[in-house]
Amino acid sequence: MIQSPLNYTGGKFKLLPQILPLFPKKIGRFFDFFCGGCNVGVNVDCERVSFIDKERNLIYLYQTFQQVNSSDIFEWIYEIIKEYGLSLVSRYGYKYYGCNSALGLGKYNSEAFKRLRDDFNKTEIFDFRYYVMLYVIIVYAFNNQIRFNSRGEFNLPVGKRDFNLNMQNKLNLFIERLKAKDCDFICSDFRQFNISLLNGDDFVYADPPYLITCATYNENGGWSEDDEKDLLHFLDELDSRKIRFALSNVLTSKGKNNNFLEDWLLRNVGKYEVIHLRNNYRNSNYHRLNKFSETDEVLIVNYHVEQVGLQIEFEI
Repeated sequence: MIQSPLNYTGGKFKLLPQILPLFPKKIGRFFDFFCGGCNVGVNVDCERVSFIDKERNLIYLYQTFQQVNSSDIFEWIYEIIKEYGLSLVSRYGYKYYGCNSALGLGKYNSEAFKRLRDDFNKTEIFDFRYYVMLYVIIVYAFNNQIRFNSRGEFNLPVGKRDFNLNMQNKLNLFIERLKAKDCDFICSDFRQFNISLLNGDDFVYADPPYLITCATYNENGGWSEDDEKDLLHFLDELDSRKIRFALSNVLTSKGKNNNFLEDWLLRNVGKYEVIHLRNNYRNSNYHRLNKFSETDEVLIVNYHVEQVGLQIEFEI
């Protein structure tokens, strides 16, 4: 399995060994709704994948990775790093910048990062190089994450790391995988998606923002109760058309219950199957470890899951 080059909030890479064996063995086309970092779609055993997300910049960034030669992408990355005077420890080491691994490179890169971010936010030519520029900003941003304000401006501060060997390797493998698969990227809200395009051989995976968690995407009401209800209705519609689906979600978190999800499951007893996952986000910045509160993360499906897939213990 390969890991996304983006540290996208809610990424499922650590849960893949539990999730992937639960998917159907034969899939005509895999539809990855709320694709985020694309960790699921790039690793699923299916050659035809549609990645769907309503974040426009994210979709265009992936299209850039898919359509541009990797050598050109890396050449642009290094040009931008050099142009703005950002660090490149993989080439020069920490001492060259008067920094060390423990404290990171934030102090050195702070002003250069602000110039890069400001230039990006002012740019009005949305070509392939523009989205490579976005990727460089993400690499040098806080926790390598992506966030835009209400004006469409990238607004994360500088982070501690740079385009290190690990980041370079993840990007290279990710680009190779995108080019090897028959995949497309669709900028759409699930409510605008034309379900009639799907058939019984297709499979839909949905990994929406979690209504009851306090991750960054939910801090300002990014996912509402109405959104949750609309998604559950969307899944019911898929089921009525005999389209297989799997939903990632949480039933409980930090003493909160997802009442909408619980009520939906009660109304569909015997129709949908709930698999409780062994949650492990200890090394992820988007979940806070709380030993007094369990998070019941689940995968909900509308098809029969072979029990062999539930008996395996995985270590990440």
